[in-house]
Amino acid sequence: MEWLRAMNRAIDYLEANMTQKLDIEEVAKLAFSSQFHFQRMYHMLTGVTVAEYVRRRRLTLAAQEIMSGDKVIDVALKYGYETPEAFSKAFRKMHGMSPSAAREPGTNLKAFPRLSFHISIKGDKDMDYKLIEKGSFRVIGKTKRITTQDGENLNLVPLFWNECQADGSYEKICSMTGGMGVLGICMDFEPNYEAFTYMIAVEDNGEPPEDFSSAEIPGARWAVFESVGPMPGAIQKVWERIYSEWIPATGYQQEEGPQLEVYPLGDIAAPDYKCEVWIPIKK
Repeated sequence: MEWLRAMNRAIDYLEANMTQKLDIEEVAKLAFSSQFHFQRMYHMLTGVTVAEYVRRRRLTLAAQEIMSGDKVIDVALKYGYETPEAFSKAFRKMHGMSPSAAREPGTNLKAFPRLSFHISIKGDKDMDYKLIEKGSFRVIGKTKRITTQDGENLNLVPLFWNECQADGSYEKICSMTGGMGVLGICMDFEPNYEAFTYMIAVEDNGEPPEDFSSAEIPGARWAVFESVGPMPGAIQKVWERIYSEWIPATGYQQEEGPQLEVYPLGDIAAPDYKCEVWIPIKK
């Protein structure tokens, strides 16, 4: 499958250029993709961002070279760190020790392996979807900046929902719910896809409260997928299947722009709770 070959070409390029500045644009071209789409798909398939993968691989290779006797400052500069202090901080975060301590006999270091993409043909469950054309619309709600480093977004987004429930914001949002229900919106992605803004919102139906934010959702052609099951596990599984199964099978790409999770009011912990994922797409 060409999609599989393209993704593995991208990995080959990353591995061959570990000592060079990361060029996301070139990597995405090798995968026949936009930068946004490639980084989103890569993160959903692997659980790490492209930048995080490169960081971990560089620190894995750096540890091997330090153990072989190379000077710490030379290794630091080789892998793109401007100062030994910055390198030591990153090295300690991954390996739990300083670079000089890595030379001690019997030291236990962490190795982040090179990734490769493979197809796993399951065929056990269809993935239903529908296409919807919707014009632009405004939303109001609460926002929080979320990091994707080390998969923290999977923890931070549910925590943000809990915070809004605890401080009364969620109840206020629900009181303004329109036809779409409550929305979880991912938007304003950083160029390297290591952070984005998450918004718990509803369609704008008037003047928002003073402590609320507003945003414009551009008109788009949306692919809509149903999630059935308790939150957040059920919808996270849908996201995984979109990128690992649906996109490779259909030839659609995700357009740059906000992504929506649409939550009707109800018991989100119920085994039959239904909600939706909306992604803007192009062929």
